Parts: sequence; C-alpha cells; structure tokens
Amino acid sequence: MNLSDRINNLEESATLAMAAKAREFKAKGIDVISLSLGEPDFKTPKHIQEGAKKAIDEGKYFAYPPVAGYQDLREAIAKKLKQENNIDYTAENIVVSNGAKQSIANVMLALLNPGDEVIVFSPYWVSYSALIQLAEGTPVFINGSIENDFKATAQQLKEAITNKTKAVIYSSPCNPTGSVFTKNELEAIAEVIKAHDDIIIIADEIYEHINYTGERVSIASLPGMVDRTVTVNGFAKGFAMTGWRVGYIGAPLWLAKGCNKVQGQITSANCSIAQRAAYVAITSDLEPTYEMTRAYKNRRQIVYDLLREIPGIKTNMPQGAFYFFPDVSAYFGKSADGFKVNDASDFCMYILEKAHVSLVSGDAFGDPDCVRLSYAASEQELREAIKRIKEVLSKLS
Repeated sequence: MNLSDRINNLEESATLAMAAKAREFKAKGIDVISLSLGEPDFKTPKHIQEGAKKAIDEGKYFAYPPVAGYQDLREAIAKKLKQENNIDYTAENIVVSNGAKQSIANVMLALLNPGDEVIVFSPYWVSYSALIQLAEGTPVFINGSIENDFKATAQQLKEAITNKTKAVIYSSPCNPTGSVFTKNELEAIAEVIKAHDDIIIIADEIYEHINYTGERVSIASLPGMVDRTVTVNGFAKGFAMTGWRVGYIGAPLWLAKGCNKVQGQITSANCSIAQRAAYVAITSDLEPTYEMTRAYKNRRQIVYDLLREIPGIKTNMPQGAFYFFPDVSAYFGKSADGFKVNDASDFCMYILEKAHVSLVSGDAFGDPDCVRLSYAASEQELREAIKRIKEVLSKLS
C-alpha cells in the first residue's frame, strides 16, 4: 500500500520536527531549552479564559457553528480591521478557521489550478510552499538577504511575474526573520500588483501586534488594494492563544465564499468555545497584548547583544515577531568531538546534541545559511541558551 504522490512529495514541517526531536531529548531527562517553536511562552490572558468558561456555563454553544464562524465574531473582526487596519471589510468578507494555517490552506485550495504559480517572498514561513504544493501550485521564490533585512523588493516581484502567476504571499512582521515592510515598500509592491488584473496578494499579518517600528500598515488599506488582497490574521501570537486554534481571513467576497466552501468540506467551523474566547479577545482592552510585546522587545535586545558576542554569528536587528534569523555559515565545514557541521541542519543538530538547545535550520525557510531562533522564552532561559551555544561553538575548528 502506498501513500499518494502529493504526500510523498510533501516535506514534514521543520519546526514541528525539531520540536519533536527536542521532546525526545527531554524524555531522556536532558534539560533542553526549546527555541524552535513559534509559540508565546505567556499564558492566554485570564479574561479570555473566563470568556470561554462563561460560554460553556451558558450552555448555548454546543451545536455546530456556521462554517465561516459566528456572525458576531465575524462582525467584531470586520470592525477591528476597519478601526485598526483601515480595511473596509464586512462580516461577509470574513472566514474564521482552525488557525491561520488553515486560512492559508483554504485560500490556496480555493484559488489555484494545477501549475499556477505563487510568488513567495523569501525567507518565508515553512508551510507556505507546502500548502501551495498541496493545492497543485508551484511556489516561485524571490529572496531577500540579511544585508537588506531579508526583504525582497518590488522590482524582484515585477521580474518574477509570469503568465502563470496567480498569487503572491508574504508575511509582515515576518516569520522567520522579524522583518517589517514599510509603507513605502508596500506601496511599491501594490503598484506592481495593480498592473496585473488577475493576481491576488496574500498578506500574512499574524504578528501584527508584535511590531517594534511604531508603523503598522496593511497592504489592503492602500488605494485600489482591498479587492486584490487576502488579509490573514489570528489570535495565536498577539493573544497567546496558540492552542485555541483560531485564525481568519478578510478577502474579496468571491474568494471568501470559495474558502467557506473548502472549509465546509474539510473541517466545517472552528470550535464553538474557542470562537467565544476569540470574541472576548478581540472586543476587550489590548493592554495584555501590549504588555507581552514590551516583554518581547526587551528580550530582543538581550538576545541581540548576546548573539553579537559570538564570533562568526552574523545577525541583524529584527523589527517585529519574536525571532532572530542569524547567518551561521561561518561554522560550516568545522568539526568538534567527531561531529562535522556541513550545513545549517548539522549546525542545529550539533547545538541540540552538545548545548541541548533546539533551533530550526534556515533551509526550511528559504535560506540555507541561517537558523531560526525564537526568543519567546524567559530571559533566564534565553541567557542560558545563548551561553550554552557560545560555549559549544567555541569548540569547533
């Protein structure tokens, strides 16, 4: 018996694979500091938890919800997008899903025909390429480098467009680099898109609240772009609700209906109680979110200073999210204790085995010279992790 070609050709999520490897070490009693997953180390704020409890106690939310999500939640999301992002959506443009990952999968399945191309700003979140391939599309990568904060340009986008291009996808703030596109950069990208009537741009804004620039711009808010844009967001990062699995899109009505149709055949609606928690989150004071962001910003400075003390590590200062994406290629070809570091994957295994710190290879994100380090951990853990990394790297020669 054989699996389908689409599954055999699909790579395992690198972040989940490294997390599993770290759990194996922990099961053996090894003290592993996990900096591989993009998961806030904060608990879901108490008022959001209480919202879920209240929904259970009311006893009104035990039946199947509407596939696209409860009407009041979709209205609240549309209101949020209007007030905070200056995007003019109604509830009918909103589809609530089981995390932003399903939101993106819905879009790809609803939009792509076999052979259609999707231009991916790289470095990119690991699942973009896999979800495109599952929908029988072809990812086309345009690459930014550490010298320009890993941001591919509008000119690169223009040069990558072909008659097969159906969509473009990027994240800002970016996973894995923490890069944030400025308004001027997004305006230049928008001008390229507007020159092509049949291209949709997918803007992944899941990290929008973890932004240290003081400027937050949604490309859908720019003139002529609301009907050309899918805005992806959710509750996992800004509200520390990863396990609740609530994501959403705002999209042109025809595409929102297509995503609703896809979701109706795969999972139907998101969990009823999770949606009630999400409603409380999006209609309440954002101070807990701002407090978390202030903590991340402080940790960012700590990690930046410590990484710059390690010879051979090359890093920039990320402007959002909670990741560093340092270039570690200076260590390729070096050895210690019978272990040779040939590439970023070897580098991560060396760090895991010798320092007991889990990172993720940049291969999976589109840059084989880099590794992703999450600073969604306590200051104590971060200081200890970087100390261990520095010690074991000093042994390579």
